[in-house]
Amino acid sequence: MTVSRAIRNRAQTTKGGIAEEPGRVTRNGRLRHRGRIDRVSGSLEQAVEKTKDAFGQDGSGIR
Repeated sequence: MTVSRAIRNRAQTTKGGIAEEPGRVTRNGRLRHRGRIDRVSGSLEQAVEKTKDAFGQDGSGIR
């Protein structure tokens, strides 16, 4: 995983957490939902990148 992708994924996860909390406090379902989507999306992208690193970019096997 490149550093820029790791930073981008982590930033998206953090942004989602920041947006989700005010949505929860104010009971704003739309804001909470958007924050959750960003948070989960960032985490999922980070997991995909880690999996790619574990199996190699071309899927040829474990490094």
